[in-house]
Amino acid sequence: MRVLVTGGAGYIGSHTVLQLLAAGHHVEIADDFSNAKSAVVGRLEALAGQTIPVHRVDLTDREATAALLAAEPVDAVIHFAGFKAVGESVAKPLDYYENNLDSTFSVLRAMDAAGVRKFVFSSSATVYGENPVLERTEDMPTSATNPYGWTKVMIEQVLRDLAAADPSWRIAVLRYFNPVGAHTSGDIGEDPSGFPNNLMPFITQVAVGRRDRLSVFGDDYDTVDGTGVRDYIHVEDLAAGHIAALNRLDEITEAWSVWNLGTGQGVSVLQLVDAFARASGREIPYQIAPRRPGDQAANWADPAKANAELGWRADRTVDDMCADSWRWQSQNPNGYPD
Repeated sequence: MRVLVTGGAGYIGSHTVLQLLAAGHHVEIADDFSNAKSAVVGRLEALAGQTIPVHRVDLTDREATAALLAAEPVDAVIHFAGFKAVGESVAKPLDYYENNLDSTFSVLRAMDAAGVRKFVFSSSATVYGENPVLERTEDMPTSATNPYGWTKVMIEQVLRDLAAADPSWRIAVLRYFNPVGAHTSGDIGEDPSGFPNNLMPFITQVAVGRRDRLSVFGDDYDTVDGTGVRDYIHVEDLAAGHIAALNRLDEITEAWSVWNLGTGQGVSVLQLVDAFARASGREIPYQIAPRRPGDQAANWADPAKANAELGWRADRTVDDMCADSWRWQSQNPNGYPD
């Protein structure tokens, strides 16, 4: 297939691009590089052994997006592009609603005009909100606790309504919690701008000496060691899940489908710290800090539906996640070059 990957220079997008190319697909990237470095593209091309067409475009620009889809015929779109920092979304809600919703509307309008009907949406398990059930399944009601999460809830509803109005669409919605890890080469990985918002990049930056210590928010939860338990998934498994969903769109009769992507197992903060210390051979200094408002003791995604319907499974272990994260960070202590 000819696949357009929006946000294809980002963390998850870049790993998905590489796997799509390895599977023989023709891939084009659309990215405004607001959350990605241009150096990613050169590394992807070196790993893939081929040139990758890249379109620097602001996807909230409806005319530019329509022109892109009109000029570059594609069979499907995988949509990663969007702002994604939870804390920032609370401080800048208008920016998040405007960017994430407008860019999606723009892409869908351009696809509609071009007659492209296959769409894979990178959603989030944040759409399960504060549901008290620890193991999240796709049939649970959706809600959110922050503007970022609400943009995902709202986009999912838009896609549901679009599929109901026009059953010629084939839309896959993928929900997941915490992507970690990196490509086994160590050439591409997670390089957050500014202060890391997620646990693994903070750990790696402590290990490489960029930060003094990790803050662990709460050690008195009702969990195995008192720290929060989450579902971590290797970014390579996650990328494979997006491709499995894309491939499935030719076979299903439903216009709208949703799948969780996860390991189905929770890992505590301190368990992840210990695993990373083993993988890196370095001590990870940490301090216990107060709980953060809104944090839950534990949650994880039930991937049984994706396992059965997509023939997909997250195979990489926590030790794999840590080893690959360390390889990336140790080879690139300051991330990608500017």
